[in-house]
Amino acid sequence: MRIPASSSDPCPDDEPRKRERGFTLIELMVVIVIIGLLTTIVAINVLPSGEKARVEKAKADVELLSQAVEMYRLDNLAYPPTADGLNALITPPAAVAQASRYRPGGYVRKLPADPWGNPYRYASPGKHGTFDIFSYGADGREGGEGDDADIGNWR
Repeated sequence: MRIPASSSDPCPDDEPRKRERGFTLIELMVVIVIIGLLTTIVAINVLPSGEKARVEKAKADVELLSQAVEMYRLDNLAYPPTADGLNALITPPAAVAQASRYRPGGYVRKLPADPWGNPYRYASPGKHGTFDIFSYGADGREGGEGDDADIGNWR
């Protein structure tokens, strides 16, 4: 026999059906829009810094190569000839006066390419000084402004 429930105790048969929990379509759309806005803000602020980093890397590479050319000059009493270019920093050129003065292992381990994948250029004598080491920038052509500007040891 069943004991009647008091008015404060609901009967298990009378329990209201529990509401299923989850996200509504509107809540999901709001979250997606917020994520999209945050992604846009980050992209606008981060993407331009990539090109700035390439320019800074090119400047650092030019400085490193300039120091290597100076070390070459101190050891060999002359700058590498333009014909041999920067390759003279990794292997002794045929024109070196005294092969015994050339530093074993060279002056750099390997020649870096500029951040845009082009080789650095070398001229001795240069237009801007005793020697020029430079990159033509993002466009790979002489001259230009902004990211396309030439980057050299004269700047």
